[in-house]
Amino acid sequence: MTAAIPQPSRTYDLSFARWVRENVKGGDKMNLCMQCGVCAGSCPIGNEMDNGPRKTFMMVRAGMKEEVLSSSTLWNCTSCYRCYVRCPRGIPVTSIIQGLAAVAAKEGYAPKQKVENYYFSKAFWWSAEKFGKTDERLVTMKYFFSFGLSEGIKKALDNLKVALGMIKAGRMHIGLPHTIKNKSQLKAIVAKAKELEQKG
Repeated sequence: MTAAIPQPSRTYDLSFARWVRENVKGGDKMNLCMQCGVCAGSCPIGNEMDNGPRKTFMMVRAGMKEEVLSSSTLWNCTSCYRCYVRCPRGIPVTSIIQGLAAVAAKEGYAPKQKVENYYFSKAFWWSAEKFGKTDERLVTMKYFFSFGLSEGIKKALDNLKVALGMIKAGRMHIGLPHTIKNKSQLKAIVAKAKELEQKG
């Protein structure tokens, strides 16, 4: 990101849309959007979002900077890429939503209370970095208890039947977590990725 974000001065001020086009990854493809709604219709958690991707794009075009950067859509995106894959114009919807989320975080618009995706992401990456793979049991428990002790116990009990069913079906093992052989190599890769991320 090279330029400062403009502050739209009127309804349908295109300065914010131009800034997104020039400074957000994939933003140069936003002009191709024909508002068909395939992205929103493809989103597996669209009903959890306040706006969804189609409406978010329209809001960018309308110069609604505050509303876009405050939107839960940016934080609820699971990066499944369905919107991108199904877009008839090949617009990298996921990249644009992620880019807008990065802008929102940098500009101080991130939600005061972290959304559920944040906690799940932390639990997932903790397992991946520690064991070299994800252990569903540990990821799930770490995620559940990230909401606090009582909430963690409640979530665990609510899902006990599912867990027991998976154990019975042989889909969840009991015992120590499986790990990869060369964890030191994984640590070096992750460290390098973090270093590159810091450089931007």
